[in-house]
Amino acid sequence: MKITVLRLGVLLFLIFMLCDCFIGASCKSEEAYVTLLYGDEFLLGVRVLGKSIRDTGSTKDMVVLVSDGVSQYAKELLLADGWIVEKISLLANPNQVRPKRFWGVYTKLKVFNMTSYKKVVYLDADTIVVKSIEDLFKCGKFCANLKHSERLNSGVMVIEPSEKVFNDMMSKVTTLPSYTGGDQGFLNSYYVGFANAHVYEPNLPSDVLNSRKVPEMERLSTLYNADVGLYMLANKWMVDEKELRVIHYTLGPLKPWDWWTSWLLKPVDVWQNVRVQLQESLPGTGGGKNSSDELLVKFLYLLPLLLIAFCYYRSFLQSQSLWHHIRQLYYKVRGGVLAYASVPPAAISSNQPVKVPAFLGAISVCCCFAAALVSLGLPLLIIPRQLMPWTGLLLMYEWTFTLFFLLFGSYLHLVYQWGRVAANQSGQFLAHPVSLDYEPGKGHQRQQSCCDIAAWYYGLGMAFLAIAAPALPGIFGVTSLFLRLGLMVVGGLILASFMTYASEHLSIRSFVRGYEERNTPKNRSACFLC
Repeated sequence: MKITVLRLGVLLFLIFMLCDCFIGASCKSEEAYVTLLYGDEFLLGVRVLGKSIRDTGSTKDMVVLVSDGVSQYAKELLLADGWIVEKISLLANPNQVRPKRFWGVYTKLKVFNMTSYKKVVYLDADTIVVKSIEDLFKCGKFCANLKHSERLNSGVMVIEPSEKVFNDMMSKVTTLPSYTGGDQGFLNSYYVGFANAHVYEPNLPSDVLNSRKVPEMERLSTLYNADVGLYMLANKWMVDEKELRVIHYTLGPLKPWDWWTSWLLKPVDVWQNVRVQLQESLPGTGGGKNSSDELLVKFLYLLPLLLIAFCYYRSFLQSQSLWHHIRQLYYKVRGGVLAYASVPPAAISSNQPVKVPAFLGAISVCCCFAAALVSLGLPLLIIPRQLMPWTGLLLMYEWTFTLFFLLFGSYLHLVYQWGRVAANQSGQFLAHPVSLDYEPGKGHQRQQSCCDIAAWYYGLGMAFLAIAAPALPGIFGVTSLFLRLGLMVVGGLILASFMTYASEHLSIRSFVRGYEERNTPKNRSACFLC
């Protein structure tokens, strides 16, 4: 008897556990947060959005609708983060005249057909939740907030899914106009009179909310869709920052995951603070990292150092020892005389001064700024966009300085060779040759040094100004975008002026140096500092 009862108890327990597992597996919340992902570019944005939602304590479903452009790796990472991944096909944009990036944005309308949920809160991938927004599920059948005069913004919406509404939208996508050429313009045409809808009041008593008829449309306050663009204009939020719920990073290419954006917009700090807390859902993904980017970053850090080492080897170690060059540099600094700081007539000939080409200065300035543009543009192309701000900035400086060092240094080396050719073609020889490496009062002549200390001064001066120009806003504690840009422009003008003077002066010095050393063997050099 006891054995029978025991068996019966075990059987009931197993049946209970199976039922519980079955119910748990089939049960899901009736409300959900939803976002869209068209490609891997916005993957990090979706990860941070999901983290920000969970940080508010929400346990509702998080659904991401992904298109064919999303990789399998991205889907697996989102699943590991706790997202429900649903694959969808893109809806073609019926508008012939539209921005290229708006080709598939009508796909957002499929959120209205998610009838497996009673209510969904849609959030763009470039938004972040800073305070619980669970109260939005009490909103009407369609809720959004107004931006740009009396037009709704589709970045944050509350939707009561309906197959009837979705089919009606599909029947009108080719007839209703869209002022943006995308889904947002269409929704403004579809929800006529939305600007006159009542403002959603989340703090109404429950009995009032339950007794009233569910509104067809309600307007959300700016708290639920705070536009960074508006922050940029006033350098502050237009609402009480303590009550802020959702931040929307709407400034076109200035997305929060792009490393340079953090140095321009203060609200990006909020996004970055959530990013660094991302768990390692898959190997190498902690803190929003990407394993392939990490490998590329190590290579990008190493390559400029190898280039500099190669130049150093060619210009220093192939001629004399490192100790010899350090000693020569010490003599120059101790003597207080900058070699080639000026061009003394005696160095050439009292009767035959060096004839520097009149257009050399203008050419040098143009070459200097061309080298600067290439040195700025190439790093922006090769450095991954979604690095941490400090990592991106350090890589940017390393690559910019290295490229400028090589490009403009190579140009000055060509000018040096030009001076040698010009001297040999002129057939002029020094009546009393005097080396500019001779130090008065020493009673001996130094061997020629490959290192021009004046070039170091100019190079370090340009590097200092290049660092100081973008750092000025941080030094003065400026957070306004326009004022930040203004300070950067001022710093840039000072840098440009210094570069103009330095490039002209260094090119003339290189030409004269080549003219004087026409009969002196010269080691190969790929830079102007060596």
